[in-house]
Amino acid sequence: MVWMEKSTVSLRQEFVLLASQEGANKRELCRRFGISPKTGYKWLARASDGLQAVLTDRSRRPHTSPARSPETTEQAVLALRGEHPAWGGRKIARRLADLGQAQLAPSTVTHILHRHGLITPQASRAAQPWQRFEHDAPNSLWQIDFKGHFATIAGRCHGLTLLDDHSRFNLLLGALSRTDAASVQARLIEVFRLYGLPLRINADNGAPWGSPSAGGRSLSELAIWLIRLGVRVSFSAPYHPQTNGKLERFHRSLGVEVIAGQHFRDHASVQCAFDAWRQTYNCERPHEALQMTVPAQHYRASILGYPEHLKEIEYPSTDIVVTVGWNGFIRFRGHTLRTSTALHRLPIGIRPHLGRDGVHDVYFCHQLFMQIDLHALRAGG
Repeated sequence: MVWMEKSTVSLRQEFVLLASQEGANKRELCRRFGISPKTGYKWLARASDGLQAVLTDRSRRPHTSPARSPETTEQAVLALRGEHPAWGGRKIARRLADLGQAQLAPSTVTHILHRHGLITPQASRAAQPWQRFEHDAPNSLWQIDFKGHFATIAGRCHGLTLLDDHSRFNLLLGALSRTDAASVQARLIEVFRLYGLPLRINADNGAPWGSPSAGGRSLSELAIWLIRLGVRVSFSAPYHPQTNGKLERFHRSLGVEVIAGQHFRDHASVQCAFDAWRQTYNCERPHEALQMTVPAQHYRASILGYPEHLKEIEYPSTDIVVTVGWNGFIRFRGHTLRTSTALHRLPIGIRPHLGRDGVHDVYFCHQLFMQIDLHALRAGG
């Protein structure tokens, strides 16, 4: 659980933002974050004095300096830009306001950055708006994918990312040495235990997710596990990565703000950089698509908890239930058909398709994953 080893500051910050959401189950969040209800409510009480009051233990030092000079304010702008070189005027202005350090117009911040040569004409031209669509509630859809691999001294690193579609909240940012199903599943279990389960996860085509172009063989081992948890699994259209557009945009920011120009010793050092940036992205970095608020202000943990044991697979009594054999083969109405090798020894449900005679829908648990057209099979001999 490398990525979950958070500092006390980041733990407090994320907990307070999630627990402050309307309808949040505060005691359940305390359990998931591994803190007592007393500690959780203490942090929430401090939050009434502002988020900064929660991040560190109380001291007698004043939170604001009303007599701050314009020069000091300018230095605050430059310091924040130094910490986050990819941030522009809107993000820096909002973050300084959130910290109680300054109330500046974004244009003022932009002028300061231009004056100090920190925004080039090329960077200004490259800032293009993105058109976005989103689901209406957190946990309705999560987007998952690997960012393209990059080298470390210890070997190739694959960045595994998971994003909530509604809030843009990053649920997972992992540095993996492998992209196999077991490695992904181990990280997802950590996420599910902390944040709960989504209604649906959308993935790209290919391993370890699956491929809709392969018919029934689209059900990979990882997809089968997710479906048994009650999660619906969908895939981006082939050659259309914009289906996971928010995740693609997240990858662009990750590349610019964390990976570009950096040399990492090993996967642990990458994970440290990922953890620090993830906390900034979720809880500090103002997001233009969220009206300059942060993703943690729009996300709340799912009420669907992670079951430590999978339930038995059941189908309606009207289904024809068939157990899948070796290499994914089944027998149905005199025909030998191929499903998915990952379904070996698991039951599937076959039911007539409404309105189409001779066509049957094939389900694994709740998920329709292929169809059987008996007319086509007979015509093909």
